[in-house]
Amino acid sequence: MLDKLAFLEEKYMDLSKKISDPDVISNQSLWTKLVKEHADLEPIVEKYKAFRQAEESLLGAKEILHDKSADEELREMAKMEIDEMEEQIEQYKEELTILLLPKDPNDDKNVIVEIRAGAGGDEAGLFAAVLFRMYTRYAESRGWKIGMMSHNETGVGGYKEVIFMIKGKGAYSKLKFESGVHRVQRIPTTESGGRIHTSTATVAVLPEVDDVEFEIKQSDLRIDVFRSSGAGGQSVNTTDSAVRVTHVPTGMVVSCQDEKSQLSNKEKAITILKARLLDKLIQDQNAEIAEDRKSQVGTGDRSERIRTYNYPQGRITDHRINVTLYKLDSFLEGEIEEMIEALITSDQAEKLKQVNQA
Repeated sequence: MLDKLAFLEEKYMDLSKKISDPDVISNQSLWTKLVKEHADLEPIVEKYKAFRQAEESLLGAKEILHDKSADEELREMAKMEIDEMEEQIEQYKEELTILLLPKDPNDDKNVIVEIRAGAGGDEAGLFAAVLFRMYTRYAESRGWKIGMMSHNETGVGGYKEVIFMIKGKGAYSKLKFESGVHRVQRIPTTESGGRIHTSTATVAVLPEVDDVEFEIKQSDLRIDVFRSSGAGGQSVNTTDSAVRVTHVPTGMVVSCQDEKSQLSNKEKAITILKARLLDKLIQDQNAEIAEDRKSQVGTGDRSERIRTYNYPQGRITDHRINVTLYKLDSFLEGEIEEMIEALITSDQAEKLKQVNQA
């Protein structure tokens, strides 16, 4: 590990010189690429420097401890520093091991979030709306931008389906473990007997796809246009501005009708389609990995029940990591960072276990 860290530090220093070179700066695409590499290496290099400084402090304290001419008070201080530095060094080693774990190439990307009502009728649609609000509040708290891609309302304040984009650095790294089936247990306002109903909604978090990394042949697409429709006759266009895009090789279909412009709807539909196609590839790869790695987090299985929101008890339970929080109200207001960090930590622990077993 130390050899690899020394190599990365050398690479970091080399990149520091390159991104300051006028010739490199004049080549914007190359400069942008090198700046990103430099930024990715910075936390590793900074932690490695702190690790080396701690080792030097430990060595100095040991020299004082074994120095016969040193007075007792100084030797006692050295003993305390040795204990402190040894503990610090172990912590740095663990943190560096985590930083050196293979990084998900999609972590820094924007995301497309798809929420669909599952079992439970109108209650499921209302729960889908609650989840939409929860994620948008979380995104707003981080200063990320939100853009509606497509939505289909139920007519009672819920959603049959809502698709939106979240733009912000690291959005995928934070939200990728939200994919799966979310279950809610609560008493509907229309329930006179006070019985608890169970409903579900599915969430899919897809990384946004760059044109460079994923290209769709125009010959593989079938574009159909139709007239937009809205609940109760509202927001209905009198022109054929709604667009349905079919990816012929896979049969995957995406429809968009939120925009008044046919071109805008087409662009949004293709953006969603690209993300779904890439996500299918990732899911297929994860399915193969899961045969060898029985990790509960990040398998990408959309049909897996991942979390329960229990209103009567005010709790949220994530079934993959067996974590329960009794803060339902604030959680649904977007305060989900504690659960997200628990999921990330669990995933890192699983990866560390694999590294140690290798």
